[in-house]
Amino acid sequence: MEKIVVIAHDKHKATLCDFLNKREAWFRNRKIIATGRTAEFLESNNCLTPVSYVKKGKDGGYIEISKIIQQGKVSMVFFLRDPSIIKPYHEDIVELLNICDNFNIPLSTNIAAAELLIVGKIRMEAANKAKKRINC
Repeated sequence: MEKIVVIAHDKHKATLCDFLNKREAWFRNRKIIATGRTAEFLESNNCLTPVSYVKKGKDGGYIEISKIIQQGKVSMVFFLRDPSIIKPYHEDIVELLNICDNFNIPLSTNIAAAELLIVGKIRMEAANKAKKRINC
């Protein structure tokens, strides 16, 4: 099953919840992984569930997500972050973003980019299905 990471800083958690609910049909057959506080928010607000947790970002969750990506177990990342906030664990966030780049993992940091990632993925899936039919 395809694994997708979703993370949102506090300012964007409600936006992420709304986005996931609007795209629920697309996310349904995918495993969702989130940092602790994001997962807690999603579950307590009846957003897309089930969600697998890692630790809270500040407690090493960003590092855990980075390791999962490095293991080749993630197909894309939706990270609605607040770039104006610099926390003591900011380097963990930068490392996560860099790992997405280094491992060629699609990453969106805003809703417009998230929509484009999903539309692109839908088109790729449709093209692959058509290709399989032609080759059969």
